Amino acid sequence: MKYVEEYRDAPLVKGVIEEIKRTVTRDWTLMEICGGQTHAIVRHGIDQLLPDEIELVHGPGCPVCVTPLEQIDRALAIASMPGVIFCSYGDMLRVPGSTDDLFSIRAAGGDVRVVYSPLDAVQIAKDNPDKEVVFFAIGFETTAPANVMSVLNAQMLGLKNYSILVSHVRVPPALHAILGSPSNRVQGFLLAGHVCAVMGYWEYPDIATQYGVPMSITGFEPLDIAQGILVNVQQLEAGRVDIENTYPRAVTFEGNKPAQKTIEKVFMECDRKWRGIGEIPMSGWCLRPEFDEFNAEKRFKVEAITADESPLCIAGAILQGLQKPIDCKAFGKECTPEHPLGATMVSDEGACAAYYKYGRGI
Repeated sequence: MKYVEEYRDAPLVKGVIEEIKRTVTRDWTLMEICGGQTHAIVRHGIDQLLPDEIELVHGPGCPVCVTPLEQIDRALAIASMPGVIFCSYGDMLRVPGSTDDLFSIRAAGGDVRVVYSPLDAVQIAKDNPDKEVVFFAIGFETTAPANVMSVLNAQMLGLKNYSILVSHVRVPPALHAILGSPSNRVQGFLLAGHVCAVMGYWEYPDIATQYGVPMSITGFEPLDIAQGILVNVQQLEAGRVDIENTYPRAVTFEGNKPAQKTIEKVFMECDRKWRGIGEIPMSGWCLRPEFDEFNAEKRFKVEAITADESPLCIAGAILQGLQKPIDCKAFGKECTPEHPLGATMVSDEGACAAYYKYGRGI
């Protein structure tokens, strides 16, 4: 398949890895932002092919993983209410809240449905006018256009029984939080190609310059990732700071301008709490006041719900690149995909799930 098979070509990947080995002269720590990249790295063993001088740490780019515990509890509270059809992507159903998960709510009789698009949830609302239909709108910039389109579509259809529970987060403020931390170890970034496909990468040069950290816009296939690592290492070795786009088949500097304008019409920037990390100022999106009628938190009065994380789970340190899954005492013991303590073990993009699935540290 064009644009897939050639980026999984083992000799090409090996050639880039050899170039990394020829280039590197000292230790460097790089972070891949996206959970999809984390799984590709672990699945294909890319980190094990790299020279010892290169350490890859895993960033906060798994949307399920960073959805705060209190937002999960709000979802559980809404899904438990009579007359509610709660719609979500499938990987959210097993994410543990303080006491339950959405699977448990469904087993107890709640109407919890898996959808593949928020527009499916709008159709469910249209087909069930006597029910309140709520979509769990989580994710980074990548999923925002579809979520705001669901609101605009519901508004156009005059639906009064549709709302969204928003837990959207943005990458640039998270980079500021990581790089501004006294414990930061990251010296270069592999940026998430899918996020940049929507938003472009015009926000990142100022961040790179401010902190003196090179960045590469990187795809998700083995060759993409190897090339992203190589350009970071080349910049670091040369003492150069720049943004390089190694994913030009999908990403432009400006990004998808119509999608950005649609997002701005419905969402506005707001402070957002990240699971395991805490609140990052202006790191999220929430509904503008003129769309409050679609705000599930206000409609169902669940804003006051708060929650505390499990003391055994070190997901926060993992998401900041300070530790790895195998550093967790509960990994593979008290915490498994069947009985997860935290979201990084649940999601298909979670670092802990990747390590467990591919047998790292077990």
